[in-house]
Amino acid sequence: MADASAGGAARSETGKSQAAHLIDLVQEKLSLAQLHFMQQVELSKWQKTFPQRRERNILTGLSIGALVLAIYGYTFYSVAQEWFLDDLEDKVKAATVKAARVKAAGTNSP
Repeated sequence: MADASAGGAARSETGKSQAAHLIDLVQEKLSLAQLHFMQQVELSKWQKTFPQRRERNILTGLSIGALVLAIYGYTFYSVAQEWFLDDLEDKVKAATVKAARVKAAGTNSP
């Protein structure tokens, strides 16, 4: 019977449960007890969701860190394989040496 009396306080006269209404803090002045209760409810909700949020934040941070390291490593790997500039420099050097030999051979002939 105690449950029926407690449940009756949360129900309207028609038997339907009442929905919580939004409180406009600008129009309604709340007492210190009400503000303190709101802070306690917010703190309990935050404490309830904190472990899940922490796990997701750690997972997200590790994922972003792994992505950054992968991009960094791939950049070094791809730059290390750029041999075409060295090949071009070798070809230019060989052409310069060949031109110098042809020029030197042309001046030494009688």
